[in-house]
Amino acid sequence: MLHPEVRALLDFIEQSGLPPTHELSVEDARASYRDRRHATQPPPPEVGHLENLQASGTNGPIPLRLYRPVGASDTALLPVLVYFHGGGWVIGDLDTHDTLCRELANLADCAVVAVDYRLGPEHPFPEAVTDCIDATLWVRDHARELGLDASHLAVGGDSAGGNLAAVVSIDARDRGDLPIAFQLLIYPATDQHGTAPSHAENGQGYLLTRDTMRYFLDRYIADPSDYGDWRASPLLHPDLSKLPPALVITAGFDPLRDEGAAYAKRLTAAGNRSSYVNFPRQIHGFVTMGKVLDEANTAVALCAAELRRALKRAP
Repeated sequence: MLHPEVRALLDFIEQSGLPPTHELSVEDARASYRDRRHATQPPPPEVGHLENLQASGTNGPIPLRLYRPVGASDTALLPVLVYFHGGGWVIGDLDTHDTLCRELANLADCAVVAVDYRLGPEHPFPEAVTDCIDATLWVRDHARELGLDASHLAVGGDSAGGNLAAVVSIDARDRGDLPIAFQLLIYPATDQHGTAPSHAENGQGYLLTRDTMRYFLDRYIADPSDYGDWRASPLLHPDLSKLPPALVITAGFDPLRDEGAAYAKRLTAAGNRSSYVNFPRQIHGFVTMGKVLDEANTAVALCAAELRRALKRAP
């Protein structure tokens, strides 16, 4: 059963007459996503330090935002989460996920570096992947000057960002010089073919629809033959062994539910430490909606607790 708070939210959205994302131009979709966050996100908590940075990348400069938690010493080398925002690889930015990054920094007692990777259609696949890999490497290389501990580095993201975090983890394993301690995958997109049963079961009526997913995918991946590329669909990588420990979170009324569950299952089958938690009464995107959905705050606390445990350092 859908959570009553979610039902109320969906009814409110329907009654408001807001057009769905797939009916908007890319510019309007980005503005709408940025503006409507205030209705569902909690007020941004204070953090110990916030700084906008810029990483150098293959495709040009990549904006970053560094958060240090409340109470952290200015001189302490902190473990760090490199975070990739959601938004279908087309919308979303540093501001849309600012509150979540602040919450994770404070609750997990770690630094967070949010990555403003390039978006489609202006920058199609695999440019977002390249940016996220480059940004993570840049954080590793500049860790000490930023007050970070590169030996305790995690990656994470929600939705499209969860996809990118999974891909960065695989690339880091194959690269061999970028040890990642943990991957936080919040309702990740893992197979762009969209054939899992949850795509049919939850494809209409739960905020993220099949039409909206098609809108995003058509603007991110220009050539459908690339759907089978593991950098687009990490579930299809033939070898998921020797990857960082993972927490995979899904929502029961999310089209992406089954592919997230399948990814967690494959991680475990390949010998990795992988925890899987489904919130059966929730919808895609719920984790950032703590102002109106109580279970969002539960999910954020869970993510932070697992992140803190994974990045814990010996005294």
